[in-house]
Amino acid sequence: MGLRINDTIPDLTVETDLGPVSLHEWVGDDWAILFSHPKDFTPVCTTEFGAVAQLADEWARRKVKVMGISVDGVEDHVSWKKDIATAGKAEPAFPIVADTDLTLSKAFDMLPAEAYLPDGRTPNDTATVRAVFIIGPDKKLKLSMTYPMNVGRNFAEVLRAVDALQTANGQGVATPANWNPGEDVIIPTSVSDEDALAKFGEFETILPYLRKTKLKA
Repeated sequence: MGLRINDTIPDLTVETDLGPVSLHEWVGDDWAILFSHPKDFTPVCTTEFGAVAQLADEWARRKVKVMGISVDGVEDHVSWKKDIATAGKAEPAFPIVADTDLTLSKAFDMLPAEAYLPDGRTPNDTATVRAVFIIGPDKKLKLSMTYPMNVGRNFAEVLRAVDALQTANGQGVATPANWNPGEDVIIPTSVSDEDALAKFGEFETILPYLRKTKLKA
């Protein structure tokens, strides 16, 4: 069975192009994102890793660490990062896991237990290794996304999802569809009107179970 929301991620020690990393130690007290791809030197993933590199300041502002995952080796990662910097016009300073034995991919249920890397493999052999995992400071999985090989991931949406998670978890609220920072949030149904008034001040009751409010600055 794969990881479910609020499951604690495995505390694996993995090899990266920046050296060995213990996942729990790496997350520390921050938020973290693990994002995978099927193979180095592939066109869609090169644009995606470039997009992640371009958002370095945004990740830092939210205290979010990012790390890529590939089933290719360290030498390939080091070489591929040059292409990523060229295409993305940003230096990919984050580590990339060299998951050559598929330990991490299988632990996160991105590949089945019987998967292996055949000689002369192609990206299709690891096509399911294309996911995004957002992890909280408590080392628990907060959100996951899986994309097909021919559709590039939207990292602006990943960033928005981080904002929503940090707001919801930090403020004890929920966020409505298409929410962006600064917009109204939803008061949980477990909070009474009296307690909502004391905590949030004024709020709008749209339906008995749907109340919206602005967060205090």
